[in-house]
Amino acid sequence: MTQETAADTAAAPKKKRIYQHLYFWVLLGISVGIAIGLLAPGVGAEMKWLADLFIKLVKVVIAPTIFATVVVGIAGMGNLAKAGGLALRTVLYFNITTVFALAIGLVVVNVIQPGSGLGYDIAKFDTSAADDTIKSAGETDQGGLTGFVLDLVPESFASAFVDGKLLQVLLLAILVACAITMIGRKAEPVVRALDTFAKIMFGVIKLVMWVAPLGAMGGIAFTIGEHGSSILGSLASFMLSFWLTCLLFIFLVLGPICYAAGFNLLKYIRYIKDELLIVLGTSSSETVLPRMIGKMEAAGTPKHVVGMTIPTGYSFNLDGTAIYMSMGALFIAQAFGIDVPIATQIGLLLFMLISSNGAAGVSGAGLVTLAASLTAFDSVIPVAGIALIVGIDRFMSEGRALTNLTGNGLGTLVIARWTGDLDRERLSYVLDNPTTVDVDEWMKEESAPSLEKGENSATGESESTDARRSDAEPVVAAAAAGESNSGDGPAGTSR
Repeated sequence: MTQETAADTAAAPKKKRIYQHLYFWVLLGISVGIAIGLLAPGVGAEMKWLADLFIKLVKVVIAPTIFATVVVGIAGMGNLAKAGGLALRTVLYFNITTVFALAIGLVVVNVIQPGSGLGYDIAKFDTSAADDTIKSAGETDQGGLTGFVLDLVPESFASAFVDGKLLQVLLLAILVACAITMIGRKAEPVVRALDTFAKIMFGVIKLVMWVAPLGAMGGIAFTIGEHGSSILGSLASFMLSFWLTCLLFIFLVLGPICYAAGFNLLKYIRYIKDELLIVLGTSSSETVLPRMIGKMEAAGTPKHVVGMTIPTGYSFNLDGTAIYMSMGALFIAQAFGIDVPIATQIGLLLFMLISSNGAAGVSGAGLVTLAASLTAFDSVIPVAGIALIVGIDRFMSEGRALTNLTGNGLGTLVIARWTGDLDRERLSYVLDNPTTVDVDEWMKEESAPSLEKGENSATGESESTDARRSDAEPVVAAAAAGESNSGDGPAGTSR
């Protein structure tokens, strides 16, 4: 008993001081950025480049990281039918939650009516502020659903990575993973190489993350310095209505989903607080995509589920963007005194369900996607009305990104629970003791961070080593024989 206690003590992670945590420095950066934006708005308006630099540093490794992670994850399943079932459930779940997001946005904007009373006349309204957005929307909206499907396929294998289009990268990763699964054992060296490459990319991300406080400082300083004075009247009402709707969606829609899946929403939010703070400062959920992969794996979600759901969610589960689109469309209509029939609102909801798929998690994409959607309904709602909300879009971008991130991580856990792959005991422990997971260490090491746990009540064995990824997990199934690879393959899924 003494030996076991000593072993557990040795395995327990050393407690970090507060200044050793990333969230401390991100909070400090946000605080400094707010002060600069308020006290020296001219200086703050020139600091956006810091946020842009951080986003660029992260985006440069996102595509290769996603590719390697998805290939290794799906190949580890060794079963194409199982991979197809997982993909179907993922897309189904994400579209259902997106419908709820669009619907709750429509309900709230109809009840509060933040745009009523503005009384703008489209014939006299200055639409110049919307020119760039409408032009971008026209370039984005090419062929509707057909164009969206065609855009899934890159011009070449390399162009998907050069352009940084996650859906194209995801498609290539799925195709490569399927081919590897069919080849079987001969493809093991490729999987090992990709797994090692993914670890290298996570190491790069770990280094880049220390620029996050500067990125958060620059992003917040720019937002307040550039746009702080433009929040007036019904524009402030619209912005506050949007943030309220995001909170309602998280607690009234995602909360019950969490409860049904067997975990607590507030504990989950506490678990991803570092990532939420980074997103708050940078207005981009893509900046923490690799860290979310680490957080979800460390919480007991298998590698193949994380590899499928996280990248897919960044294109098909943009709940915050969906709320913004439905509310923004009706706000513009209300501002010009246009009464939109319920049937038209439902049609708008269905159209936005499609148009929101594939929208990026980068700041500003929501405004462009809204403009592209309104183009199809320009006879009812003037797309030029986008000029009304250009000035406050940056303030709402944070709300979109935070809601998107919360929904994507939560969806990963729910889908893992749905497929029976979630380690519920491990998840419960991690949510109760979030400090036992150090995602930076996860990025550095070959296995996930060890968790400080006691004995397994079912087996009586210590789980201090079981919390790490096993190097003996199957990686590539022999397709013909149906055998699983074992031995010294790369890290597999968590139990």
